[in-house]
Amino acid sequence: MNNKIILSRRGVLASGLALSATAFIPSVRAAAPIKVAGIHGSPVENAWNSVLHKALQDAASEGVIEYVFSEGVSGTDYPRAMREYAEQGAKLIIGETFPVEKQAREVATDYPDTAFVMGSSGKEAGDNFGVFGTWNFDGAYLAGMLAGKMTKSNIVGSVGAMPIPEVNMLINAFGEGVKAVNPDAKHIVTFIGTFFDPPKAREAGLAQIDSGADILFGERIGTADAAKERKIKSVGSLIDYTPRYPDTVFANALWNFRPILNAALADVAAGKATGRDYTAYGLMKEGGSDIVYVKGTAPADAEAAMEAKRAEIKSGAFMVPKITDEPK
Repeated sequence: MNNKIILSRRGVLASGLALSATAFIPSVRAAAPIKVAGIHGSPVENAWNSVLHKALQDAASEGVIEYVFSEGVSGTDYPRAMREYAEQGAKLIIGETFPVEKQAREVATDYPDTAFVMGSSGKEAGDNFGVFGTWNFDGAYLAGMLAGKMTKSNIVGSVGAMPIPEVNMLINAFGEGVKAVNPDAKHIVTFIGTFFDPPKAREAGLAQIDSGADILFGERIGTADAAKERKIKSVGSLIDYTPRYPDTVFANALWNFRPILNAALADVAAGKATGRDYTAYGLMKEGGSDIVYVKGTAPADAEAAMEAKRAEIKSGAFMVPKITDEPK
């Protein structure tokens, strides 16, 4: 039976990094629930969107917010969706503006009384356009340390969406973790050109396995299917994939959106400007991200070295490199 270890700054985590909803942030409960809209560019079962969606659903079930959402919204329709929710009275709009950075900020300018807090590769703007990054790269680095000691072919692979800074940083961190313990290892990287296409991610993973990779990092959902099919190990990202792939996914670089959401809600409730960067609330040292792994899959010395490095990240003694360039 697998002995699954889940690491957390404040104790044992539940599956999917269910950190305390109020850890590290001020109280967000207001006299009445805050009207919040979520605009998801992919279906909510997509890993990244599922993390946002769950945090928003949990806040709604607690009576903190009223939550409505749209999913699978294309880039061409995204600004329109933002405007429609603002017109409907949403006080806070959560989403992603990676393909529409300029247009999204133009919409925010037209609705100064609406707070927009968006996953973005750009900067905050004005008083009401805040941004956040998906910085679970600390966990990816640590998973890379395990993978670097586990690979027998000396080749590992990563399957990502597209080479935007957020994705590049995550994949580069995994590769840096591998090389930190195995400088001779080769890292194959493939981008599938979309945020949600599990069959395409599977095909990319299979191609990497055919090229010699014996461990895959799945920045995109579907990668683990290739690993399962070929009976090799895989690393998951954002959520805990091990229950779904118990014999395949041995480690996950987790991320939790709730601390970021709570910080934004606190600002809205207090009437404060939301035009700021909320990324730090999701960092490992703040309890917003971590690594979960199946103990005993990697060599004991590899696990010990990884845990020592994790402690350094938590204390601030070590900072995982933030490399936003497209992986070679």
